[in-house]
Amino acid sequence: MHLLPLSLLLATGLSLEAQTKPAPALPHKVVRDWAQLPKGLNFGEVSGVDVDKNDNVWVFNRGQRAVIQFDKNGKMLQAWADVPVKSSHGIRVGPDGNIWLIDVAGHAMIEMSPDGRVRRVWAQAGNAAGNNDSKYGFNRPTALTFHSSGDIYVSDGYVNSRVVRYRKDGTYVQHWGKKGTGDGEFDIAHDVTIDRNGRVYVADRTNNRVQIFAADGKFLGKWTGIGQPWGLYYAAKENVIYMADGENNRISKLNLDGQVLGTLSEFGKEQGKLDFAHHLAVDSAGAIYVAEIKNWRVQKFAR
Repeated sequence: MHLLPLSLLLATGLSLEAQTKPAPALPHKVVRDWAQLPKGLNFGEVSGVDVDKNDNVWVFNRGQRAVIQFDKNGKMLQAWADVPVKSSHGIRVGPDGNIWLIDVAGHAMIEMSPDGRVRRVWAQAGNAAGNNDSKYGFNRPTALTFHSSGDIYVSDGYVNSRVVRYRKDGTYVQHWGKKGTGDGEFDIAHDVTIDRNGRVYVADRTNNRVQIFAADGKFLGKWTGIGQPWGLYYAAKENVIYMADGENNRISKLNLDGQVLGTLSEFGKEQGKLDFAHHLAVDSAGAIYVAEIKNWRVQKFAR
């Protein structure tokens, strides 16, 4: 990691322009027919994916079983029959192994146990939308992530334009952002991830950039010229960020200076290609799992 250039640029709040020259292809290859669904069970639009500490894969989709768990080889472990969401979006496995869901149409964040029981809900009565200053009400939220302190950061989202921060006990801490194109403003805050130093990276989707903040919301910098970020995933083992570029239907690997180190895939319908690469996750072996909206699937790309 190039700490000196990053620290200098973040201190000044300057834009971190990614390289524009073509990046090398990532070495990953698609694992064909990875997800082994039983007869009669199908994915709907796949909106989110994450991996747990055992490299089991959790898939969030808009089909008849909204949450499905697989092992790393694609064997289905469980499929939840009663998931109280209107429309799936982001999913993350919490530090304690609980499963966190973002219901984009229900304006809610839900914490579930690994066996599918509701533990806590962040939502207004009747799943009503909140405004940009609501402490516990969202308006079409998108994703969440966890700080090493246990704090929860929520990207909220399609209508509200902000990041909301909570303590691990659920106490509201703060929020920042509004609709716009300036520094600290968002036009679809679509995903959020945090690196080992506690910096918060937000996929500012329609503004075609990633914005970077301190844990308290202080603007630090931005990456532009890297495509359109839909999904972000910090891979701690490599100290890099993988990005689902939904507009260009590719996966990009970026260092923490915002330079694109490599790319993977392109538009297509066959296996190994992508259509609306929405979110992604990376396991301990470096395999990439990609959730696709239009192709109704999750794909595994292994080294």
